[in-house]
Amino acid sequence: MTTYTILIILSGLVIFSYLFDLVASKTKVPSVLLLLLLGIGLRLLVDNLKIQTFNFLSILPTLGTVGLILIVFEGSLELKYDRHKNKVIRSAFFSALSILVGTVVIITSIIYQITHHDLYTCIANAIPFSVISSAIAIPSAAALNTNDKEFVIYESSFSDILGIIIFNFAITNHSINTSAFIGLALSTFLILLLSAIACVVLLYVMGRLVHHIKFFLIIAILILVYAIGQSYHLSSLVLILSTGLFLNNADAIENAWFRGIFLYKNLTADLSQLYQLSAESAFILRTFFFVIFGFTMNINSLNDKIILANGFFILISIYIIRVLFLKIFKKENLSPILYIAPRGLISILLYFNLPASLKMPEVGTPFLFLVVLGSSIVMTLGITLSKRNTAVH
Repeated sequence: MTTYTILIILSGLVIFSYLFDLVASKTKVPSVLLLLLLGIGLRLLVDNLKIQTFNFLSILPTLGTVGLILIVFEGSLELKYDRHKNKVIRSAFFSALSILVGTVVIITSIIYQITHHDLYTCIANAIPFSVISSAIAIPSAAALNTNDKEFVIYESSFSDILGIIIFNFAITNHSINTSAFIGLALSTFLILLLSAIACVVLLYVMGRLVHHIKFFLIIAILILVYAIGQSYHLSSLVLILSTGLFLNNADAIENAWFRGIFLYKNLTADLSQLYQLSAESAFILRTFFFVIFGFTMNINSLNDKIILANGFFILISIYIIRVLFLKIFKKENLSPILYIAPRGLISILLYFNLPASLKMPEVGTPFLFLVVLGSSIVMTLGITLSKRNTAVH
């Protein structure tokens, strides 16, 4: 395969992804679903033509991690805080936490029935299936009203963060005891402290940089700090979310000393450019990640009736738990938020980060692919039907 052929394929994928985004805005079919299907189609074409390909699974976790950072950062840069939003933030947090824990419990019991492995291994494998993917949820919420959109951004981001915290806790502690919880408290304190320092330092650096290249530097620093934190099993997504929120709301701080030191004339314009760069970079990474994930799938494994049945049970359990807890914490009209519980980028990343000793052949990538695909289809149908019902009334 020549350099020019590779360039044609890469640019073609970006063009297709852009067209999929346009289709998604008109039809409410998530562009991610179309990207997965494009990846599957490319795999079938490559197999039929017997073309030699690269082992894309080796780069998938890196692509996904950077994409996740940029998507959460982009979403947080959209959020403006005021005291009236405390209720939305609180309900989104408790909704994310309770739904996550409840879903882990139910899916653990399903995996246990399937595999009869020990409970610890079943819990570790259940967590990736229990986390809402902000990479799919945030773009899909773009057409919702402001309150619902903010709820989705907060809930999916909290779900990602809490999912990573619980996942790290599970794979680093084979037994639950006092020292395990002390370690969790310490790591949480460290990431909150690191987040506070990073927020202030990045804002200060943004105001002092005079070089014409500054926003990729900011993003590179964020990725660096995230990677260092994750390598020590800290939940660094907290840092990404808090940095975006802080930068976008720094002008609301009334302290004279703070405003004199950290705020500067071009802050609003810089944040607008930083948001644009994050959004476009996230678009590129999301494109390649989901196309490659679809490409690496062996769709013949989906002919297995046992995988289909178990995947269906997991999907049903996801939405049963979701409706029960949303009625407690959301209370208002649950549609279409009820259906916005996609599994995607974060689920795939957590699954690939499972230690080899914890992976089970009965709960492999075809199983994961089925849940990702099924939850995206449910979300598509749910949003579409909700829009039609709203139009009728």
